[in-house]
Amino acid sequence: MSVRITLNTVGRVLTQIWHDRRTLAVLLLVPCMLLTLLRFIFDGRPDIFDQIGLMLLGIFPFVSMFLVTSVAMLRERVSGTLERLLSTPVQKLDLLFGYGIAFALVAIIQASVASAVTYGLLGLRSQGSVAVVILIAASTAVLGSSTGLLTSAFAKSEFQALQFMPAIVVPQILLCGLIWPREEMSGALQALSNVMPLRYAAEALREVETYPLPTDLMWRDLAFIVVFALLLIAGGAATLRRRTA
Repeated sequence: MSVRITLNTVGRVLTQIWHDRRTLAVLLLVPCMLLTLLRFIFDGRPDIFDQIGLMLLGIFPFVSMFLVTSVAMLRERVSGTLERLLSTPVQKLDLLFGYGIAFALVAIIQASVASAVTYGLLGLRSQGSVAVVILIAASTAVLGSSTGLLTSAFAKSEFQALQFMPAIVVPQILLCGLIWPREEMSGALQALSNVMPLRYAAEALREVETYPLPTDLMWRDLAFIVVFALLLIAGGAATLRRRTA
């Protein structure tokens, strides 16, 4: 693995995102708009907004990076850019880690903007610090990017890539504890959620909501998120073909 090639990939991806102003608007403005809408929905129950809004600060980067990464990688496959890159000394992991780092940087900006709006303007409260929330959001963004990189290998069009969202993303949102506490779900659903990485992100954010300092459980959950991301990147490297089908 070459650090130089990985950094070149990071620069190329960030340049593409910077010139795509619509994507930038979606990544930076849509989470703020949805959180603002949520704040007015729970206008009389700020305690509910504190809980759900905090978890959404970590879930939004996962969803948005999954969508952007899966579509972006598919475009590179279809256009032949990926095949040309892999015909050079560039290794698969150089590309995949470059994508992961680039989207993690974008996620830090996204989470920082959303946190500034949510904590500063919407009155969100949590015991833990905003910096820890941004760290978890960046980790879930890498997880979303890794998931998007892997699933893009099984799609032949952008429409097919988007079809993976109901199958991969929505079940994780339903079972992570955002809508209903995991402790009150059936044993089968709890066991199923244990193999879904977004469940650990939600639990880590719940620890931030409850405790002023990072807990051992939060660090454990963060470690699980990183392990899941690395496994998905390895899976993406295994499915990354040097020739476009």
